[in-house]
Amino acid sequence: MVNAPSELFSLAGKVSIVLGSSRGIGRSIAEESAALGASVVVTARKVEDAQAVCDAIEAKGGKALAVACEMSKKEDLEKLTQTALDTFGRIDNVVANVAVNPGLGPITQRPDEDWDIVMAVNVKAVVQLAKLTLPEIARQGGGSFTIISSNGALFGTMAAPVYSVSKTAELGLVRQLAVEWGGRNVRINAILPGLIQTDLSQVLWENEALLKNFEATTPLGRMGQPCDIGGIAAFLATPAGAYITGQSIVADGGSTTVSNL
Repeated sequence: MVNAPSELFSLAGKVSIVLGSSRGIGRSIAEESAALGASVVVTARKVEDAQAVCDAIEAKGGKALAVACEMSKKEDLEKLTQTALDTFGRIDNVVANVAVNPGLGPITQRPDEDWDIVMAVNVKAVVQLAKLTLPEIARQGGGSFTIISSNGALFGTMAAPVYSVSKTAELGLVRQLAVEWGGRNVRINAILPGLIQTDLSQVLWENEALLKNFEATTPLGRMGQPCDIGGIAAFLATPAGAYITGQSIVADGGSTTVSNL
């Protein structure tokens, strides 16, 4: 006889909004959250992309709602929040899977436009999303707000420094929001993926020499997959994660544990 899943790892009756969930890490988070019982709001720039994920979730017996959302537009975030409330009546968990990286190269060589778009999407949009959703999460007695950051926030890089700086800012935001909202039982955390096989990181993992070096110097010896992150985000939203807040959880196969000496 197989025991029923522990309620510690259940999201039954909860509503989770997952930004940027039509593919990659975001899609995995949406699917894993639905598998644990959550009603999931799936977002993408094009509603048909979000609907494809919803169809896959519903085919497995889950509940999902597709919403078009351009993360840099405050009005879209407002509409997203209100649509979730109108449809499900509550918001319990939010995952801010937000990232753009318009260019590579040293900070002093990047144009002002790179800074404008990266900070607007990777940082400011997350703040706006928090302002809209944290009061709703608190209204339900508490819940979870998780930011998908990057292990690039932990060190300097010559490859994508503007992106890394924005991800470092997210870690400061996590700590501050954890302090501000802990008294209302809202948990704020970040997940810091390493190299994950997604469209955003394609320029890196398609470089055969770079990938080979990464695999050789990473304790687990492989590049990550979206499912390696999806389960962590779903876990943080469950009662099993009820005493975790203000934390930056690194999920990079151990790559940041290795010295280059």
